Amino acid sequence: MFSDLGFAVAPGQRLGLIGENGAGKSTLLRLIAGEFERADAAASAGSEATTSGRITRPRRTALLAQELPFGPEERIGEVLEAALAEVRAIERELDAAAAALAVDSDAAAVRYSAALDAAERADVWSAEARRDELLDGLGVGALGLDRRVDELSGGQRSRFALAALLLSAPDALLLDEPTNHLDDAAAAFLEDRLRAWRGPVVFASHDRAFLDRAATGLLDLDPGRAGALALAGAPAAPGMQDAAPDRSLAAAGGAVFGGGFSEFLRVKAEERQRWLRQYDDEQEELRRLRVGFAETARAVSHNAPISDRNKMAFGRRGDRVEQQVSRRVRNALLRLETLEREQVPKPPAPLVFAGIPSGSHAFDEESGLLLQLSEVAVDGRLLLETLQVAPLTRLLVTGANGAGKSTLLNVLAGAQRVDRGTVHRRKGLRVQLLEQDVRFADPAASPRRLYERTLGERRAEQVPLGSLGLIAPRDESRPVGALSVGQQRRLALALVIARPPHVFLLDEPTNHLSLGLATDLEEALGAYPGAVVIASHDRWLRRRWAGESLELAAGSPVAAGALR
Repeated sequence: MFSDLGFAVAPGQRLGLIGENGAGKSTLLRLIAGEFERADAAASAGSEATTSGRITRPRRTALLAQELPFGPEERIGEVLEAALAEVRAIERELDAAAAALAVDSDAAAVRYSAALDAAERADVWSAEARRDELLDGLGVGALGLDRRVDELSGGQRSRFALAALLLSAPDALLLDEPTNHLDDAAAAFLEDRLRAWRGPVVFASHDRAFLDRAATGLLDLDPGRAGALALAGAPAAPGMQDAAPDRSLAAAGGAVFGGGFSEFLRVKAEERQRWLRQYDDEQEELRRLRVGFAETARAVSHNAPISDRNKMAFGRRGDRVEQQVSRRVRNALLRLETLEREQVPKPPAPLVFAGIPSGSHAFDEESGLLLQLSEVAVDGRLLLETLQVAPLTRLLVTGANGAGKSTLLNVLAGAQRVDRGTVHRRKGLRVQLLEQDVRFADPAASPRRLYERTLGERRAEQVPLGSLGLIAPRDESRPVGALSVGQQRRLALALVIARPPHVFLLDEPTNHLSLGLATDLEEALGAYPGAVVIASHDRWLRRRWAGESLELAAGSPVAAGALR
């Protein structure tokens, strides 16, 4: 998956990994964390592993993965205390080292100095205060420590996982899509924490606002020609000499873009245009040289085409024709062979979202409402006086974590029963929900097989999976369980839009999706042949939204009667 990849991240630096879904961001984070080194059996069974190269990392390097390691019966307090296990061990070692000072030996002094340094880095004296501050800053402080994991929403679990990771105070942080479930306040809190973090930080994200505010450098993992960032004027990655070796993350060589994400997008677009122009120019030169050489060779050989096996024999045999080949022809042949050997590869074609396919039509706007909620309540989660969804409704549902956004979408989808009130659905209505957390029951099945199984062979033939621009051809036959989280969400999106429903519900649609696809999806939804209801924290999406909006707080509209 990776070749000749190298970079270094010194303490206080924050490297953002960017790239399309499936480019390898999560795999790289796991490699840096040493997961494959600790799981040789998994590697031998077909998992990714390094085949060459070297990774240097601090001993206490921690990874926040997209797939959370919690068991359903674990309690939040237990999870957080487990996160403090190493901090507690450092504190015990400091106490033991302090006691050993009574011996008054050089070894005891060295031990105490090392223990004190580790304790200062782990901030062992303020563990409980930091715990409470982290929970409050990430918006989950009021949930209590006795709650079971299976009682929490997916977003709440993710925020507790992030709090536990930060609480463990590792020397280096590895974060995979850390803002996916954060509202504005929690995202700002995390940005401040990372800017103040003393150790190296590497994170993968599609959140443009977060990348602009938090990253000190960017590493693009999308396929491209070697040195593209350096050609664009990017500074080389800092070396190990910039900081103590035990506090840095590094692999030999490499270059990192030192500007913000918005600037990077401009530079990358310009580099791709240069690459494409060079490729086109070289292909034209190759065609010219081939034609010119063939015509000259025929002329000097009395129109008998020279054979391939004799091309390199000029001047070494006594054949009369070969002795007549001019220096000009020799030079042309040399230029041809050199260009054939050193030509730049064709730029890889980007995966382009094809939009919403035809084959579904909205109900007539004059034919009445599609969905209507009246005096609906889900105890402790949602209280809504009324909500109406018309054939061409465009509604954005916003609010802090736990405000009831996902609950509302599940009520509209029919996946959540209400405790009081009525939900009226038009007869024959088709409603589909793109959920936050995608799970496929058969991880061994390929995307193509799941697509055919869900849509039926006839519809799958009418709208082939490849025509949607969501799954690359090379991935259509892979086991879905081997795809990245972002690729799996692309497949879930394909399963919905291939037969567009009358009401399309999307829960945090830009989570796990590349910025390019998120932008394309947003634009496509503007012309969607039906109603669209989106729940999102995405600051960028919200700034661009042109439809209706409903803000929830504690399960209720912020302004009574804000939406009718």
